[in-house]
Amino acid sequence: MKMFTLEIYKKDARKKTGERLVGKYDHNFCDRDAMQREIKSLYPTYREADGYRFEIHETYVTRTNMMSGGKFMERYDTPYYCSPSSETYWSS
Repeated sequence: MKMFTLEIYKKDARKKTGERLVGKYDHNFCDRDAMQREIKSLYPTYREADGYRFEIHETYVTRTNMMSGGKFMERYDTPYYCSPSSETYWSS
């Protein structure tokens, strides 16, 4: 079973990007279609007309360790400098 993360954004003119992150929620669903159904159930609360937007991400991705060449799983939102797959992680 895959894990998915749902990110909810809202339009916000005070931010440089024009939107702000409302929340991140991890779900254990079988597939992306189940996540789409979850989003549909949230529409009464988080409507597009009110400026909300959704993003679905696979929570864990496979990366390659830069030093050993081995594969490992890591969260998709791990900062680059904190990941063993980056040169900056090993150079400090």
